[in-house]
Amino acid sequence: MKMGNFTLHHHFAFLFLLAAPLVAFAISTSDDFLQCLSLYSGNASAISKLVYTPVNSSYYSVLDITIQNLRFLTPSAPKPNYIVTPLDVSHVQASIFCSRQYGLQMRTRSGGHDYEGLSYLSEVPFVILDMANFRAISVDAKDKTAWVQSGATIGELYYRIAEKSKTLGFPAGLCPTVGVGGHFSGGGYGTLLRKYGLAADNVIDAQLVDAQGRLLDRESMGEDLFWAIRGGGGGSFCVVVSWKVKLVPVPSTVTVFKILRTLEQNATKLVHQWQLVASKLPDDIFISLTLQSYNSSPDGMMTMQAIFDTLYLGGVDSLLKVTSSRFPELNVTRLDCTEMNWIESVLNFAGFSGEPLEVLLNRSSNTKIFFKKKSDYVKEPIPESGLEGMWERFFEEDQGVPMMTWVPSGGKMAEISESAIPFSHRAGVLYKILHATEWTTGGNEVAPKHVSWIRSFYGYMEQYVSKSPREAYINSRDLDIGMNNVIGDTSYKQASVWGKKYFKNNFDRLVRVKTAIDPDNFFRHEQSIPPFSSLKKRKNSRVSMCSSQ
Repeated sequence: MKMGNFTLHHHFAFLFLLAAPLVAFAISTSDDFLQCLSLYSGNASAISKLVYTPVNSSYYSVLDITIQNLRFLTPSAPKPNYIVTPLDVSHVQASIFCSRQYGLQMRTRSGGHDYEGLSYLSEVPFVILDMANFRAISVDAKDKTAWVQSGATIGELYYRIAEKSKTLGFPAGLCPTVGVGGHFSGGGYGTLLRKYGLAADNVIDAQLVDAQGRLLDRESMGEDLFWAIRGGGGGSFCVVVSWKVKLVPVPSTVTVFKILRTLEQNATKLVHQWQLVASKLPDDIFISLTLQSYNSSPDGMMTMQAIFDTLYLGGVDSLLKVTSSRFPELNVTRLDCTEMNWIESVLNFAGFSGEPLEVLLNRSSNTKIFFKKKSDYVKEPIPESGLEGMWERFFEEDQGVPMMTWVPSGGKMAEISESAIPFSHRAGVLYKILHATEWTTGGNEVAPKHVSWIRSFYGYMEQYVSKSPREAYINSRDLDIGMNNVIGDTSYKQASVWGKKYFKNNFDRLVRVKTAIDPDNFFRHEQSIPPFSSLKKRKNSRVSMCSSQ
């Protein structure tokens, strides 16, 4: 029986595994875990070539290659006991079984972009399930769908779509090296979100392996788990091995522009006006805003730079009609605009304008930096006085280190129900803020200074952003807003501190799904959805617990 790219013959091999007691044993030697993998993967010679331990010469290169945040690329950072790089579903199943058998936590890594490193760090003995080999992509242009494995990058997905069609696209993110698995699991912002929603809004099927080793698709997993994996965050419920997505139509010609304005060029008033119009524009237009400090003169005079990045699904003539009538203050001219096709706009937003499409296949094309990031949602425009207070605080940091990206909402985003998927930041949101402090010099020695600044700035912003709860985006992972216990149970009350900020009322349903699918909390990390302890014994009530939502 076929399930997408996989066959269900792997499942029968696990029937006897599931009958075995899942008791955690202390690992006496690394051979025990390796022998377990060999026994239960069905191919001892193959699996041995896919597992790395600290004694392997390639261990550190495999570990480090996709770590994006240099704050965690240090000798003192926790290292996994094993890195498993599966080629087959049976390897994923065996990794889950053997990790449970030997008391290892599992961290699943697709692209390594987790802002807090939760896909490759743990304070207890752990194994990394590195999905980099799971990167097959199958595009059906006629059906307007694609199957994409979790280890593929967004760039690889875009490239394969463009191979088949210049008038199909997909509403995912800007950074081409981000892994599909984590991106889809948390929602997935991109330039097409006002037209088509998030990446997760356009997932129509999936294949996953649960904590019991079962290979499931949408029909066999049920709608509750399918709901949870599309926006409920990675690492909480299962290992998603493949996603089926709905491709979206894009015109043969799109238009882009990038306009920069400083404080001396009226940036404060433009930023204020952007808040009033960006979420209310036609859904064919996306104007994001980046704010950063800028050294404007040789004497070190600081100013702010506001960068308006735009994608319009159409030609320049119709774009200029929209901007002149709806945002005339920006004074967009024909010279500011460039017409291109959609895949060229992907390169443009990724910083690769004019380069060959093959750059999207380079899984290490981005520059690694040190950073700390946080997120917010804004529902009322920030007054000009508030913006001026922001600029003052930006000037307290090193030039170019602090940055904010404002992503407009509205359009399709406001039409989708808050409960359609776990991502709940819909109607009423003007825009999302990504706060960042990024540096390339000084290393971790200057990290306390920069992290302290962004925490202080985040405190200043509290008065201007969403409240009760102060909302945050799960893919902009931030452990400052709360975390689970690394060892032992985490109470609902403790987890809800961060969970309500990411998911609002959807958090309760996520807890019920978690309790039904993984009551022993095998899939866990510092911000994973915990099972509700009072429901743990109700192991056979998955439908009754979740179907009412």
